[in-house]
Amino acid sequence: MHPSKKIVLTLSHLVDQDHYLFTLLDLQSILPHYDRQQLKMIAHRIVKSGFLKRVCRGLYLYPHANYPRGLVLYHAAARLRASEFNYLSLESTLSDAGVISQIPMNWITLMSSGRSHIVDCGDFGKIEFIHTQRLFNKPTPELAYDSQCHLWRASVKLALQDMKLTHRKKDLINWEAAHELV
Repeated sequence: MHPSKKIVLTLSHLVDQDHYLFTLLDLQSILPHYDRQQLKMIAHRIVKSGFLKRVCRGLYLYPHANYPRGLVLYHAAARLRASEFNYLSLESTLSDAGVISQIPMNWITLMSSGRSHIVDCGDFGKIEFIHTQRLFNKPTPELAYDSQCHLWRASVKLALQDMKLTHRKKDLINWEAAHELV
């Protein structure tokens, strides 16, 4: 069977609303005898044919899946930095809590044990990872797991601390609303 066809056929059986994003490593598990460069070329051909959509470098979406449209950026962030400790914070958390008046469109902010980096996900938006040395080695009330996003989420109190720690602009914060939630 042609490698492209084998990938498409295998993915069509694996995909569901929680599993619709695939990395090159996932593709390599389907074609273990192919090296990274060969897999990139095969993935490029599959994207060109429309069976996969490139989200960002090394991450592909199966567009025929019934996936949650509004959560692609969150799920992409979880997949991209699965080996790092990450949590939603800063403007993303404060906006969701109503502490910031403006909602960042197609942009999510996460604190990460990995390096700081902005990942361009094309039509889906951007993911901003901000490096932190803060590691939580035990459960804390300041973090809660968001099963919809597949990510940890900071409390308003922690997000405000992160804003200060990272020297982010605080002029959009509604301090009255923030104090009510802290």
